[in-house]
Amino acid sequence: MTNGPADDGGAPGKALVAAPAQHAADGPALRLSAGLLVAGVVVSLLAGLFHPDSAPANDHAAAFAGYARSDLWIGVHLAQFVGMALLIAGLLALWFALNIREGAMAWAARFGAAAVLAALALYGALQAVDGVALKHAVDAWAAAGEPEKTIRFAAAEDVRWLEWGLRSYQSFLLGVGLVLFGTVVVATARVPRLIGCLMGLSGLAYLVQSWILGTQGFSAANAVPTLAGIVLILAWTVWLLIHSWRMKAGRRGKPGT
Repeated sequence: MTNGPADDGGAPGKALVAAPAQHAADGPALRLSAGLLVAGVVVSLLAGLFHPDSAPANDHAAAFAGYARSDLWIGVHLAQFVGMALLIAGLLALWFALNIREGAMAWAARFGAAAVLAALALYGALQAVDGVALKHAVDAWAAAGEPEKTIRFAAAEDVRWLEWGLRSYQSFLLGVGLVLFGTVVVATARVPRLIGCLMGLSGLAYLVQSWILGTQGFSAANAVPTLAGIVLILAWTVWLLIHSWRMKAGRRGKPGT
């Protein structure tokens, strides 16, 4: 394509009017994205309040005893899955809201969307293992007598180690997706770039979690990156929600809107 007044038959303003729509986020889609993201964070945090954490998770005997006593275990993990599903839905809505159709950043957004979809699939498998299989395994261990108890404990540990693997790879893919989306936000500036920076940092926190989970399980070393991930995601999702509604208010205030 060429530029200049002659291209539009003497109407140079026509191209100037059409261009901004290609370089702005879609307002309704952005508000939908932000609403889903914040809802996902809130549901996940509320579900986490009911998760029994009375013993260090890597102290399997003490942790399993607490899990066996919990009557809310399966429901809590179902709620956590709902929270993650809302979060991923919000990221996919953000992909559409950013409205990037070509170039390197369009591909980065597509790969980010693929990564978070895969992360959701792994999270579903994770919650099936942790929320259902592990609960029944620890219940069977708690109810068993000797010598069956030793066998049941070993079986529960096998389920726990499978949980480590699933959570490690799920955290890795979610981290990759967040880093890619953060890069797209920073590069395109269709929402404030600092939101993209915080999004990318939250992705890096998940990548660190992924490594620790794969090598050490639920060790104390994971406390800092886990807290960092929660705080960063809460910060950029709330900021995105505020920004999306300010965009709407600004457009309503323009003459002729």
